[in-house]
Formats: sequence, C-alpha cells, structure tokens
Amino acid sequence: MKLTPQDIARMLDHSTLQPFLTEKDIRHGAEVALHYHTASMCARPCDVPLMASLLKGSDVKVCTVIGFPHGDHETATKVYEASLALDEGCEELDMVINIGRMLAGDEAYVENEIRQIADLAHARHAIVKVILETCYLSDAQKAAACRLAEKAGADFVKTSTGYGSAGCTIDDLRLMRRSVSSSVRVKGSGGIRDLDTVLRARAAGADRCGVSATEKIMAEAEARYAQGLLEEIDEA
Repeated sequence: MKLTPQDIARMLDHSTLQPFLTEKDIRHGAEVALHYHTASMCARPCDVPLMASLLKGSDVKVCTVIGFPHGDHETATKVYEASLALDEGCEELDMVINIGRMLAGDEAYVENEIRQIADLAHARHAIVKVILETCYLSDAQKAAACRLAEKAGADFVKTSTGYGSAGCTIDDLRLMRRSVSSSVRVKGSGGIRDLDTVLRARAAGADRCGVSATEKIMAEAEARYAQGLLEEIDEA
C-alpha cells in the first residue's frame, strides 16, 4: 500500500529527552514537531509547561515521561509526577515500569502501579504508554508485562527508554503485538533512526515510534514519496 509522508509523521513521537538539552533545543523540537505534524512531542517533565505553550492549539499532542528512565521511583512519586504533568497540559504519559519488581516476579506491584497512573490519566482524557525496557526482560516476562499492562488499563505498550543496554527490536515488537489485544497499541522506541526502521516497525505492528531523528526520517520519507516509492513493506 502506498503511503504519504503524513502517514509516517503521524507515527512519530518526536522525542527531546536527552539530559543536556537547553530551552533553545526544546523550542527547536517544538518547531520540528509542528512542521511535520508528528503525533506528539515527548519532552522531559521540566519542559512540559514550555512545550504545552508552544504546541497549544495544534494537532501535536503534549507528551512526557514518568519514572524515567529507570522506573524505580516509588509509586506515589510516579503518581504525583503524572498528576503534575497533566495539570501542566500533558495529553500523553510514557511511564516506565518498575523493572526490578517485574524481574522478581512481583506482577501485582507492577500492575497496581500502572493502574493508578492509567486511572489518573483517563480521568483527565489522557493516555498512557507503558515502557517495559525489553532489554532486561526475557520473552516470557515481556509477554507477561504486556498482558498485565493491558489488564491495568494501558493504552500502549512500549519497548524501551533508549537508556537501557539495548533498544527496540523488530522481534520484540512482534512479540508485544501478539501479547495484547487490538485495543492496545504498540510503540517502538530506542535506536530508531531511519525511515526503513520505521517501516519495518510498522510492518511488525507498531502504531508509534519514539524518535529524535525526526528531521532525517521525514526527509527520507519526502524524497521517497517524490519518487513514488513510499509504501508499506510486507515483511518486517
């Protein structure tokens, strides 16, 4: 199936999460997101007020991260962080699970934490993407985390923060897509830096990709579209 550059842009969460970014960088990030009409701009919690003001009235959703990047904040801290982000204008929250608790088999803890944040977000008409940090989990644990995230009310399951020992893989996207129902979407993130990887992620079942290389990806999409070559791929 033929695609347009806008089809690609609406898959992208334009990410500005690096610790060294300045206000100038966040302003540039908003310009990029607005220019391409990406699905969202995902910035650090401290940048939410500025990001919300820059994106106000646009079709680009305001997104931030919760418990990022390690996931080991106390649940009450994550809930407060989420509440503050929503107060400041966030429409999407990407939360990191407590990885250690998941590895230890304490699924009730992980599920309860997701549920608290999902309930809070849904009451404010926001959505929640649950970051598994797949590089640290076995396939069985990834599948279990997907199932409990869905049970807890997550809107998306997401591969990675980009700060673990590895990022998104196509095999993980396939596994995650198999592990949730059609009502839960899948997001790939971590190491997605070109159009071909976005297309492979799409073929594997990803609805969104978290990227900082938005300008490069969109330049590739526009060039390929001009040549009549921008299309779905059959095999991831």
